[in-house]
Amino acid sequence: MTSYKLTPKPLTKEAFAPFGDVVEIEDQAGNVSQDNLIMINGGNTERYDSLAKVQLSSPEDMAVINIFRAQPRVMPMNIEMMERHPRGSQSFHPLSGEDYLVLVADPVEELTPEHLHLFLAKGTQGINYHLNTWHHPVLGLNKVCDFLVVDRKGEGNNCEEFFFDKALNITIDL
Repeated sequence: MTSYKLTPKPLTKEAFAPFGDVVEIEDQAGNVSQDNLIMINGGNTERYDSLAKVQLSSPEDMAVINIFRAQPRVMPMNIEMMERHPRGSQSFHPLSGEDYLVLVADPVEELTPEHLHLFLAKGTQGINYHLNTWHHPVLGLNKVCDFLVVDRKGEGNNCEEFFFDKALNITIDL
């Protein structure tokens, strides 16, 4: 059996750009960004506009808002599969303020451990997977966490799964 250990890198807009968008209003130094800022409601509300775009593959599709309740993952954790959504983007926004993990893969058909990229997201960072991006289902840490999820709803299968060879031992161990 061949073993691979995944170690998370900090989630940054630049590092995550090949896979999607990081949705946040603070930069890495903790400063509130003025990019995309529009004052609304008589100057009472800051709107950080168009931080990510919902991608839909068909005019009949619709964007829906869901809440996913993620159980904390027990570490070390084995990675057995990845999934992707060919008909729409999928966006996760933590409601519990807890850090979480984001596991994505390069855009190839036959995944190997070398294609995987693990990020540690802060509880103030949302992520938006671009259409057709390989990713692992939500990876909550420490306690039960709720995520606001913007997703595609419509006809046709929007979830493809890839299962790694059982001879591979891919783990996350924090």
